[in-house]
Formats: sequence, C-alpha cells, structure tokens
Amino acid sequence: MVTFLIISAFFLSLIAITAIYFWQKPTTEKHPELPPPPEAMRGLFNDESTTTMNVAPPVEDLKAQADKLRERAANGDKGALEDAHQLSDNATYDEVLNAMVATAETPAQLLSIASHVTRLGLPVNQSLAVKIIESWQTSPTRVSTAEMLHIAALSDNAETFRTAVRLALQLWREGKLAGISATELQALFKGEFWVLSSGTRSSGAGFLLKRTLSSARRELEETTTS
Repeated sequence: MVTFLIISAFFLSLIAITAIYFWQKPTTEKHPELPPPPEAMRGLFNDESTTTMNVAPPVEDLKAQADKLRERAANGDKGALEDAHQLSDNATYDEVLNAMVATAETPAQLLSIASHVTRLGLPVNQSLAVKIIESWQTSPTRVSTAEMLHIAALSDNAETFRTAVRLALQLWREGKLAGISATELQALFKGEFWVLSSGTRSSGAGFLLKRTLSSARRELEETTTS
C-alpha cells in the first residue's frame, strides 16, 4: 500500500513539473510574412519598358506645324487659317494668312478670302486689309466701299483704317463713289470707328484718326447743308 502511494505521488509530481514547463515556454511560432507595400512592389517592376510606356509621345514643335500650315495656305487650303488660329500664336497666324493672301490673283479671290475670315470670326491682319483697300480702288462701288471700310476696321490698326477713310473721302470728292451720299459715308466712318478696340482708339495713331474723322465729318456736313 505504501509503495503504491509513493509511486502515485511520483507520477503526480512529474505531471505537474511537465505542465509548468510547457506553460512557461515562450511561443516561437512564426507568423506568415506580409507582402511588401504597393510602392515596393511597383519598384520591383519599374524596369525600362514600363518607364517608356508612361512617357507621352513627343509633340511636333510649333515651327514644323507653321511650315505645314503655310504650305497648305499657299495651295489655297482655307482650312489652314482655322488650324493656325487654334495654335494661339499670332505670328504664325499672320504668316499663314499672308501666304493665303498671296495666292489671290483676282479681286474675287481676295474677297473670297476676306469673306471666309470674317464669316468665321478669324482675325483680319494688316496685310489682308491693305490688299482689300488696294483692290477696292480699282472698282469702288457702294457695297464694296462698305466692305472695304469694315475690313480695314477689323484689322484693328488705326493707321490702316485712317488710310481707308482718307481714300474713301477722296474718291467721294472726285465723284467716283456713285450711290453713296455724304450722310451715308459719314455714318460708315462713324460706325466702323467703333469696331476698333478701345486700346487702338486711345493710342497715338488713334488720336490722328480722330482728327481725320472730325475733319471728314465737317466736310460732309457742309455738303449736306449747302
């Protein structure tokens, strides 16, 4: 009996010691490794081919575009004027319009260019306005006089418009503007003057223009009252 009790006590002690040992043993289980953050993963695949795909294709420079537009204009393609205007580069647009004007061999062709420009609301430059004035002088009419003055005003150049006014007044004096009364001519001068921008009207050249218009008004009014 005593021997049985001793053996039982021995096994109970052994079980207790084993339980204490495993309870105190630190946990050594490894957790699964997390994947790298997205930035690190992108870095692994940031090779030359990926970089090349993200680069935008080179844009054709302005000079090359201008050369092509001038060539189109020289071939009579009026659409080149719209494309040139979309570049938002005044110098390029002027060059393209000049090339287009140079293709006009007759007054009708020149007027067609001017009509295209004004219909689409495109800028009128000095070159076009001067050519219209020169063409108008060869065969001035009531309608063409109004068109000429309007084109000259749309150029927004005070000196160009002043030239148009002086020539119109001179031909009227010479009796070469049949069908236009003094009152109508004065109304044309006054109305087209306000087509000019405020900056042009208030410039030094604008001051000379105002003096010319004032002198023309007095002369035309004297004609109507005499």
